[in-house]
Amino acid sequence: MLISSDHQNTLTSNNMKNLLYTLVSALLIMNSCTTQERINYPETRKTDTVDVYFGTEVADPYRWLEDDNSAETAEWVKAQNDVTNAYLAKIPFRDQIRERLTGLWNYPRYGVPFHKGNHFFFFKNDGIQNQSVLYIQDSLTGTPRVFLDPNKLSADGTTSLGTYSVSKDGKYFAYAISKAGSDWNEIYVMETATGQQLSDKLEWVKFSGISWRGDGFYYSRYDKPAGGGELSSKNEFQKVYYHKVGDPQDKDVLVYENRAYPLRNYGGSTTEDEQFLILGESESTSGNALYVKDLRNPASGFVKIADGFRFDYNVISNDGERFYILTNDGAPRYRLVQVDLKNPAKENWLTIIPEKEEVLKSAEVAGGKIICQYMMDAVSKVFVHNMDGTLMHELSLPGLGTIAGFEGNREDNQAFYSFTSFTFPSTVYTYDIAANKSEVLYASEINFDASGYTTEQIFYTSKDGTKVPMFLVYKSGLKKDGKNPVYLYGYGGFNVSITPAFSVSRLLFLEQGGIIAVANLRGGGEYGEEWHRAGTKLQKQNVFDDFIAAAEYLVSEKYTNPKKIAIAGGSNGGLLVGACMTQRPDLFAVALPAVGVMDMLRFHKFTIGWAWTEDYGSSEDSTQFRYLLGYSPLHNLKPATCYPATLVTTADHDDRVVPAHSFKFAATLQECQSCNNPALIRIETNAGHGAGKPISKLIDEATDIWAFTMYNLGMKPAFK
Repeated sequence: MLISSDHQNTLTSNNMKNLLYTLVSALLIMNSCTTQERINYPETRKTDTVDVYFGTEVADPYRWLEDDNSAETAEWVKAQNDVTNAYLAKIPFRDQIRERLTGLWNYPRYGVPFHKGNHFFFFKNDGIQNQSVLYIQDSLTGTPRVFLDPNKLSADGTTSLGTYSVSKDGKYFAYAISKAGSDWNEIYVMETATGQQLSDKLEWVKFSGISWRGDGFYYSRYDKPAGGGELSSKNEFQKVYYHKVGDPQDKDVLVYENRAYPLRNYGGSTTEDEQFLILGESESTSGNALYVKDLRNPASGFVKIADGFRFDYNVISNDGERFYILTNDGAPRYRLVQVDLKNPAKENWLTIIPEKEEVLKSAEVAGGKIICQYMMDAVSKVFVHNMDGTLMHELSLPGLGTIAGFEGNREDNQAFYSFTSFTFPSTVYTYDIAANKSEVLYASEINFDASGYTTEQIFYTSKDGTKVPMFLVYKSGLKKDGKNPVYLYGYGGFNVSITPAFSVSRLLFLEQGGIIAVANLRGGGEYGEEWHRAGTKLQKQNVFDDFIAAAEYLVSEKYTNPKKIAIAGGSNGGLLVGACMTQRPDLFAVALPAVGVMDMLRFHKFTIGWAWTEDYGSSEDSTQFRYLLGYSPLHNLKPATCYPATLVTTADHDDRVVPAHSFKFAATLQECQSCNNPALIRIETNAGHGAGKPISKLIDEATDIWAFTMYNLGMKPAFK
């Protein structure tokens, strides 16, 4: 700071003291970044790769890390993991964290049952089994027996069960498996009565359901990718096939393909009566076109019900040729309409359940009723209607939380659902539809006393004045002294709603006096399509502003301070963390971007990334390019900047958000980091984007994340 000669003599002794205090304080702040030893990161080779976008040169010196088959990339991964493991090994309470997490995870968990033919099916995990086991029983009070144990599909638990479906008569069970967390699936078939594995094996299946008709089913797949490109090459030309049980895959009947549009997805599903085939066509993760084919007439073609791709159309049931469709067309918070196949024009649609203030998330037909799940301020509500839309009653729920289900058939008199919240483990209920009465079917007993914790929902103001909800969970009696450690989580994209959910892993942080904060950012679906659109494309900055405002609120309200805030998110949430830590590195102490989309200029060039352009936009458009470049985490890391302590997490078999995003971001972060805050990357092996990850790997990952987080927040956890 320069002081002109005219004013130098006016400084009093108090002025000098204040100036000295300011300088000393500044030095202390600077030194706060150097309390840890500087890490010697592996050297990452740089190249002179440069792309030109609309006259703008953009360097990509670590492009070579996109090659997942390269020996040099493999060596880099090993070297990075060695450095990360060495750092984590020095954290004194890491083993205690693992022990407590294992104890917390070790409790029985049940899935929502479903009924097909003469059998009931449900999933159960005894505690720390790597994969949940599928059981079968002849009645709800009958003796359960193991039907399919995914733990026997691989020695290390890395083969997981994906989608599955029982034939209408209950004779066959078809299921998909994923290996090492990949999105690629293989479909197999079992005989339900005997549990016998049949000869069927279908390959190169991805983003597919299994929908039965007679002794076969419809599914979607791609052509076999070129060798070496299985985990990274662009997914193009998805097709719908019909497979008959017992046939080899090469005899499957091609039902639908569209050679004119390689970057569209197609999925076929049958109505419960198996008389109609519903075809959905999409270009992104939201919005679809809808077609119906009458299977009673083999010569019939597909009748278009709705054009794509602005709105969502989901057939939930049918009465003959009259279809019940859940849509946000003409209703941003969704409505239920009835469409007659003989007169499908939009002007003939009949509204069965109109749009309400609450968002209509889903609707199911069971027991001759329409069971509607709504969401109000990110909390579940359930209403039951007659088939004509008449409201019967509201379902009583245990509290503020999230419903999963309902599972039931149209002719059944009961349905099944689960309820959960932040400190309330998933409890499964059976619902008597006629009597409007719920009873607990499966309750989970966990070694955690939830009575000592408080959950509150607050509303804070974002940068542009928008009110945003946020859940806070903490030990009852919390003192607002500005010193509490906070784990702030967000997602904010793809119309995904973040509702109250039970996380075993987060209980550990709560036990140690931490605050779990979950912000319901724009870009999600918490308030319908308008809320979603407000966080997409050229409005994406709203999402980051919402997240930053959440942290600022927690500071201003004395919950915490910037040195005690960890931010976390995965996938699109990883992008969120990457963008916010580059825009406001001063506001956060720890950043935990998981499997994140970090290169916003090239994400559409890999696997299914092209489907995200409806939310993000594309660097192939000049206006969108400039906007993307303005927040892309990879491209906004600045040299000589002190970034928060960062642990990037990804996996070698992630073929949703390819690990190259995290690789390039971590290499650049290590190059730019000016202080001693760690900039580490943890790369899991034989794992993917997250789905199906075995419990053993979940515990390993959670141990490292919480050890890193608590250590860098200055916490000193105590364990009984």
